[in-house]
Amino acid sequence: MTAFKGIWTQPFWKAVSAEFLAMLIFVLLSLGSTIRWNGKDQPMDLVLVSLCFGLSIATMVQCFGHISGGHVNPAVTAAMVCTRKLSLAKGLFYVVAQCLGAITGAGILYLITPSSVAGGLGVNKQLSAGHGLLVEIFITFQLVLTIFATCDPKREDLKGSSALAIGFSVAIGHMFAIDYTSSSMNPARSFGPAVIMGKWENHWKRWAGGNLHARGPAEFLISPFRALSTLVQIPETRGLGHPPRPRPPARVQNSVQRLGTSS
Repeated sequence: MTAFKGIWTQPFWKAVSAEFLAMLIFVLLSLGSTIRWNGKDQPMDLVLVSLCFGLSIATMVQCFGHISGGHVNPAVTAAMVCTRKLSLAKGLFYVVAQCLGAITGAGILYLITPSSVAGGLGVNKQLSAGHGLLVEIFITFQLVLTIFATCDPKREDLKGSSALAIGFSVAIGHMFAIDYTSSSMNPARSFGPAVIMGKWENHWKRWAGGNLHARGPAEFLISPFRALSTLVQIPETRGLGHPPRPRPPARVQNSVQRLGTSS
């Protein structure tokens, strides 16, 4: 199948492995910040947790962006596939790697954490299922919107770090939504601890909210004409936290594509 062309190349599996490792580290560090060591009745430090999630994802994007694009989130991968910035084959393998990385990271955290302080994920019981879903859709949308905006190769006004902007977007989303839904913004990071702890209540909202976030309009809001062109051609994928690379000559570009850059 054409969609799976190039999956047996070294760059392909290097990128998939990078997503696995990035998600493992992200889940281990970020979820570790949510542990209430003084008892489950202790109020959660929202600023601490939000900054840990945001800075963790910013670090992972900066570290792995040049290898895999630094998605570290199935919702981001789905957005890239739907806007044809990433092939379907690589997208599927990315999501599997992200979920396995999240399970591994959550498993390590569970092993090193006393059972008396181990927590869980949940939606505020005062919030209806529909309201919780809307919150997840909104915060994931603003994350994907930030990614498209800060990683647009045609923008010449970007001077700072895309990875840091993405990290701040995650932190802001958590500051807003932790009290609503525990602020997933990332289906895989919720999937890992759900598997380890066997808690599946309201888990469907994580995947529904993460993938019903109007990912198409995110790119159309940034550059509508370029968004239309992506429906015809898959452009070269670049890392989320790195500047665009100069396009090679046509005769060289075909060789690059055969190596699996866009496969």
